[in-house]
Amino acid sequence: MDRARILIVEDEEAQRTLLAGLLEKEGHGVSTAGNGADAIDLYRKNTFEIVFLDYKLPDTDGLTLLKTFKEINPEVDIIMVTAFGTIENAVDALKTGATDYLAKPVDLDDLLFKIKKIEEKAQLVRENKVLKETLKDRFKSENFIYQSDRMHEVASLIVRVAKTDSTCIIEGESGSGKEVVVNLLHELSERKNGPLIKVNCAAIPETLLESELFGYEKGAFTGAYQRKIGKFELANKGTIFLDEIGDIPPPLQSKLLRVIQEKEVERLGGLHPIRVDVRIIAATNRNIEEEVKKGVFREDLYYRLKVVAISIPPLRERKEDVPLLIDHFLKRFNVRHNRSIKGITSEARDVLIKHDYPGNVRELENVIERAVVLTRGDYISKEDLPLSTAQADIASEKRMKDTVGALEKRLITEALINADWVQTKAASALGLSERMLRYKIKKHNIVKPGNEA
Repeated sequence: MDRARILIVEDEEAQRTLLAGLLEKEGHGVSTAGNGADAIDLYRKNTFEIVFLDYKLPDTDGLTLLKTFKEINPEVDIIMVTAFGTIENAVDALKTGATDYLAKPVDLDDLLFKIKKIEEKAQLVRENKVLKETLKDRFKSENFIYQSDRMHEVASLIVRVAKTDSTCIIEGESGSGKEVVVNLLHELSERKNGPLIKVNCAAIPETLLESELFGYEKGAFTGAYQRKIGKFELANKGTIFLDEIGDIPPPLQSKLLRVIQEKEVERLGGLHPIRVDVRIIAATNRNIEEEVKKGVFREDLYYRLKVVAISIPPLRERKEDVPLLIDHFLKRFNVRHNRSIKGITSEARDVLIKHDYPGNVRELENVIERAVVLTRGDYISKEDLPLSTAQADIASEKRMKDTVGALEKRLITEALINADWVQTKAASALGLSERMLRYKIKKHNIVKPGNEA
């Protein structure tokens, strides 16, 4: 992996020299500036992936410089360094677009770790662009919508696995998009011209599931008036998708294992096995490993199915995908319901991004369809959303306050440790009055180790 080119903006020459030497030894190309004017000049003439930016500079402040850098190149990653009014400056920098921050004195190991994480993310973004082009060329559906790193990893795995005939198990909560992944695996495979047969094992009664999967001969049982071809035979030369695999009863699990091992099925009442060339993809929202431990699901079948496991993260863990999904569903339901909704207000979009989605992508889809149907104006507003979704706005504000509080507590604790718990020194380092520091220590219940009650 090519190492990132870094611009160090730091007015203290000794610190500047130390950091430049360290980063050059790590293989980075490094440029340095001691003030804002020189930094902007260097930044305009060169390409940098990362900027190490001091908050306090002789001719400007880091926040102003951060905005300038982002205007020139929004993609640059900026690590802000601050020792003045630490918590407020750090939060402001993150809100303005900084990738991360460090408090002085700089922990060099922490700096190298942060740079490594930035480089790894940049590599994922580059792979993501290549992958999206691949999907665009090879997969005609518009249903696989994402921009998050988590879903990039899923998509990358799909592209690698699709060309093989390996059995796959897709794991994820209900509504997370397992069927979309199945469609992708089939369409990107060499079996794309063959059938894709889908079976919801939970929706078929146990007494009928065996005949649905394997078929039966005429006269095999009372009511079998003619031969029935099972789903495995129908899927020959193609793919069969067994949804909710955890609902298959134990006796039928043995027969499914034989299909995987021997690649043949036997109809109920049949006298001879029938060869089938089928790729098997299974899905579940259960914890199958727990089912195996309980003896409810065969361990050998589980590992036969889990040659490759594709885990789809719930929507609450990939919020970056929500805006794209909103726009996707809005276009779809405008067409379906013959509406011409122009968009969604920023307030409503913010509420939807903050919501936790216990029903995952399916829940968001239903929310947008409902809003498209019921909205009277040209734009979906917060009032057009279900009450349960809108209430997420309040819960999210509380979580934000909790996060900022935890950050403030951590920074104050670090300052106290660095000052050997001398509050005067810590207050000076933080840019706070001693009175304010004492208030915050009490507020966050910060206690020196060994002095706990």
